[in-house]
Amino acid sequence: MTEPLSAVELAVSGMKSQSVRLRHISENIANADTPGYRRKTVAFQEQMDFGRPTGAVAPGPTRLDRRDLPEIYDPAHPMANDEGYYAGSNVDLVVEIADSKEASRSYEANLRVFEQSRQMGSSLLDLIRR
Repeated sequence: MTEPLSAVELAVSGMKSQSVRLRHISENIANADTPGYRRKTVAFQEQMDFGRPTGAVAPGPTRLDRRDLPEIYDPAHPMANDEGYYAGSNVDLVVEIADSKEASRSYEANLRVFEQSRQMGSSLLDLIRR
Protein backbone atom coordinates (compact mmCIF):
# COMPACT_ATOMS: atom_id res chain seq x y z
CA MET A 1 0.00 0.00 0.00
CA THR A 2 1.39 3.39 -0.95
CA GLU A 3 1.09 6.66 0.90
CA PRO A 4 -1.33 9.29 -0.38
CA LEU A 5 0.18 12.03 -2.51
CA SER A 6 1.02 15.29 -0.83
CA ALA A 7 -0.56 18.59 -1.83
CA VAL A 8 2.74 19.58 -3.45
CA GLU A 9 2.76 16.48 -5.67
CA LEU A 10 -0.86 17.06 -6.66
CA ALA A 11 -0.16 20.71 -7.51
CA VAL A 12 2.91 19.75 -9.54
CA SER A 13 0.89 17.23 -11.56
CA GLY A 14 -1.67 19.95 -12.31
CA MET A 15 1.02 22.45 -13.34
CA LYS A 16 2.70 19.90 -15.64
CA SER A 17 -0.61 19.03 -17.28
CA GLN A 18 -1.61 22.65 -17.82
CA SER A 19 1.81 23.45 -19.28
CA VAL A 20 1.31 20.69 -21.88
CA ARG A 21 -2.12 22.12 -22.64
CA LEU A 22 -0.67 25.64 -23.02
CA ARG A 23 1.98 24.32 -25.41
CA HIS A 24 -0.71 22.79 -27.65
CA ILE A 25 -2.74 26.00 -27.52
CA SER A 26 0.29 28.05 -28.55
CA GLU A 27 0.95 25.65 -31.46
CA ASN A 28 -2.67 26.05 -32.54
CA ILE A 29 -2.46 29.85 -32.44
CA ALA A 30 0.84 29.84 -34.34
CA ASN A 31 -0.66 27.63 -37.08
CA ALA A 32 -4.06 29.29 -37.35
CA ASP A 33 -3.32 30.38 -40.92
CA THR A 34 -1.50 27.22 -42.00
CA PRO A 35 -3.44 25.45 -44.78
CA GLY A 36 -4.62 21.97 -43.77
CA TYR A 37 -3.68 22.39 -40.09
CA ARG A 38 -5.94 20.61 -37.61
CA ARG A 39 -6.36 21.93 -34.09
CA LYS A 40 -4.61 19.88 -31.38
CA THR A 41 -6.36 19.07 -28.12
CA VAL A 42 -5.33 17.23 -24.98
CA ALA A 43 -7.53 15.73 -22.28
CA PHE A 44 -6.38 15.02 -18.75
CA GLN A 45 -6.44 11.57 -17.21
CA GLU A 46 -6.54 10.78 -13.52
CA GLN A 47 -3.46 8.88 -12.40
CA MET A 48 -4.03 5.52 -10.80
CA ASP A 49 -1.91 3.63 -8.28
CA PHE A 50 -2.67 -0.09 -8.16
CA GLY A 51 -6.17 0.59 -9.51
CA ARG A 52 -6.92 3.35 -7.01
CA PRO A 53 -7.17 7.02 -8.01
CA THR A 54 -4.40 9.19 -6.58
CA GLY A 55 -5.99 12.57 -7.26
CA ALA A 56 -3.12 13.55 -9.55
CA VAL A 57 -3.64 14.23 -13.24
CA ALA A 58 -1.57 13.62 -16.33
CA PRO A 59 -2.02 14.79 -19.90
CA GLY A 60 -3.52 12.16 -22.14
CA PRO A 61 -2.66 11.57 -25.77
CA THR A 62 -2.72 14.49 -28.16
CA ARG A 63 -5.77 14.41 -30.41
CA LEU A 64 -6.52 16.23 -33.63
CA ASP A 65 -9.82 18.06 -34.01
CA ARG A 66 -11.78 16.07 -36.60
CA ARG A 67 -14.05 18.92 -37.64
CA ASP A 68 -14.08 19.63 -41.35
CA LEU A 69 -11.47 22.04 -42.62
CA PRO A 70 -12.97 25.19 -44.14
CA GLU A 71 -12.73 25.58 -47.89
CA ILE A 72 -11.12 28.92 -48.75
CA TYR A 73 -11.50 30.46 -52.18
CA ASP A 74 -8.21 31.85 -53.50
CA PRO A 75 -7.39 30.83 -57.06
CA ALA A 76 -3.92 32.42 -56.75
CA HIS A 77 -2.94 30.21 -53.78
CA PRO A 78 -0.40 27.50 -54.71
CA MET A 79 -2.46 24.82 -52.93
CA ALA A 80 -5.73 25.74 -54.65
CA ASN A 81 -7.51 23.04 -56.63
CA ASP A 82 -9.02 23.44 -60.12
CA GLU A 83 -12.01 25.37 -58.71
CA GLY A 84 -9.73 27.75 -56.77
CA TYR A 85 -10.36 26.35 -53.26
CA TYR A 86 -7.89 25.04 -50.69
CA ALA A 87 -8.34 23.54 -47.21
CA GLY A 88 -7.80 26.09 -44.45
CA SER A 89 -7.22 25.54 -40.74
CA ASN A 90 -9.95 24.60 -38.25
CA VAL A 91 -8.38 26.73 -35.47
CA ASP A 92 -10.72 29.33 -33.96
CA LEU A 93 -8.60 32.06 -32.36
CA VAL A 94 -11.38 33.11 -29.95
CA VAL A 95 -11.62 29.56 -28.59
CA GLU A 96 -7.84 29.27 -28.32
CA ILE A 97 -7.50 32.55 -26.42
CA ALA A 98 -10.27 31.53 -24.02
CA ASP A 99 -8.63 28.13 -23.51
CA SER A 100 -5.26 29.76 -22.87
CA LYS A 101 -6.74 32.03 -20.20
CA GLU A 102 -8.42 29.06 -18.52
CA ALA A 103 -5.21 27.00 -18.60
CA SER A 104 -3.16 29.93 -17.28
CA ARG A 105 -5.54 30.49 -14.38
CA SER A 106 -5.54 26.80 -13.53
CA TYR A 107 -1.73 26.77 -13.61
CA GLU A 108 -1.67 29.81 -11.29
CA ALA A 109 -4.10 28.14 -8.88
CA ASN A 110 -1.89 25.05 -8.71
CA LEU A 111 1.12 27.29 -8.18
CA ARG A 112 -0.62 28.95 -5.22
CA VAL A 113 -1.36 25.53 -3.70
CA PHE A 114 2.31 24.63 -4.17
CA GLU A 115 3.49 27.86 -2.51
CA GLN A 116 1.02 27.53 0.37
CA SER A 117 2.10 23.94 1.04
CA ARG A 118 5.74 24.99 1.01
CA GLN A 119 5.03 27.84 3.43
CA MET A 120 3.09 25.54 5.74
CA GLY A 121 5.98 23.09 5.79
CA SER A 122 8.41 25.88 6.53
CA SER A 123 6.21 27.16 9.37
CA LEU A 124 6.00 23.67 10.80
CA LEU A 125 9.78 23.36 10.79
CA ASP A 126 10.06 26.73 12.54
CA LEU A 127 7.66 25.52 15.26
CA ILE A 128 9.60 22.29 15.72
CA ARG A 129 12.90 24.18 16.09
CA ARG A 130 11.54 26.21 19.04
